[in-house]
This record gives sequence, C-alpha cells and structure tokens, in this order.
Amino acid sequence: MTMIYSIDVQITAPVNDTEVSDRVADAIRNIFPEAEIESHPGELLAECHTMEHFSERLHEQAILDTARGAFFSNQEDDTFTFELKKQAAFRGVINFAVGSGGELGDIHVRVTVNEPDVETFIDHIAPPTQDGQPMDSTGSR
Repeated sequence: MTMIYSIDVQITAPVNDTEVSDRVADAIRNIFPEAEIESHPGELLAECHTMEHFSERLHEQAILDTARGAFFSNQEDDTFTFELKKQAAFRGVINFAVGSGGELGDIHVRVTVNEPDVETFIDHIAPPTQDGQPMDSTGSR
C-alpha cells in the first residue's frame, strides 16, 4: 500500500547586503526544487509540499542518522524544524547547521506534517539505519 503524505514546508533564508538574492534562491532550489519562492526585503520565503528530492540527497550523502537526529531534536507536536548551511545548499549539498548561525545566515526549514504523523514521515524521508544501511518498515535492509 502506498502512503499518502500531506506536508507543508516553509523555508526562510536571510539575504544579506553582500549577497545576490538570485543566488540565495538557487541555494533553496538546489535542495527544494519544487519550492515557490517569494522575495521580501532582507529575506526569501519559500513553500513546497514535498521533500522527495531532499530525501534523495540524504540517501546519496549517507547522512540519514544525522538528519533523524536533527529532525527529532527539533520536533514539537506535528512540526519539526532544522537549519541548513546556505553555502553548502548553493552547491546542492545538505549540511545541517548546529550551534550559532553562520556568517551568511542559515536556511530555516519548518515542516508541518498533516498526514499521517511526524514519526512516520521522518521514517519515510530518513529511515532508521543498521550498520549504515537504511532499514525498511519491517526492520530489514
């Protein structure tokens, strides 16, 4: 049975005086190609309703455990948030920001899961691993 996921992804990124807003928009699109981006003074706001490309990048970069840690440590009710390094995103690389913000500011992502629930959705985009390999829902690789 195929699971239907209903999510709202809100993305915000500061645009500093030293930056070109198109390049910041490219950083967002490299990670979230489906995002619809609006420009506002000093920041970009984007929204999308899928994280499939993001999930593919997590698998390709083999950072599923890191992603799960970031998601679950910033989960509240039906929402989880995380920060991404803007410079890495511009290169199409997912690099979670931890600690104090980077000098260019980080990309802030807020994911609200409407269906089914946060834990199931996180398991879908960043499944648990065993010996570094993703496990399916039955616990096998």
